[in-house]
Amino acid sequence: MASIFAFRTRSPDRDRETDVTRFEQLARSLDQLTSEIEAERTGIRNRYEAVSANAAFLVEAMDNSEASSRRADDMDRWTESLKTCLRRIEALGRQTEFIAGLRHALDTFVDEGRKADEGSSAAEAPEEVRRRP
Repeated sequence: MASIFAFRTRSPDRDRETDVTRFEQLARSLDQLTSEIEAERTGIRNRYEAVSANAAFLVEAMDNSEASSRRADDMDRWTESLKTCLRRIEALGRQTEFIAGLRHALDTFVDEGRKADEGSSAAEAPEEVRRRP
């Protein structure tokens, strides 16, 4: 029969190590998401600039009567593409802000936890250790 006096808890150092590992993993995940969003935003901006340039050349050609009026369909498609790019860039900006807020909350939480651990460690330390400068 197991004794209730044999119950053991984990060491606080092991708990801290587990917490550090867990929060480092979360921070890496948030950083990865930020990188992915930025890469997508860069790609969309590049496409936006390319479509914009094509549309500008087409408008100039249409103004100079060098392009047929059937190219107006191309212009409509490009205009819609530009609008779609702008909406996506806006959405990615909101996502970036959201993840930055999560990262800030994580950093604050970790800092507060570290301070609480340091405070409780100091309170648990023998008096002669607490008095050291």
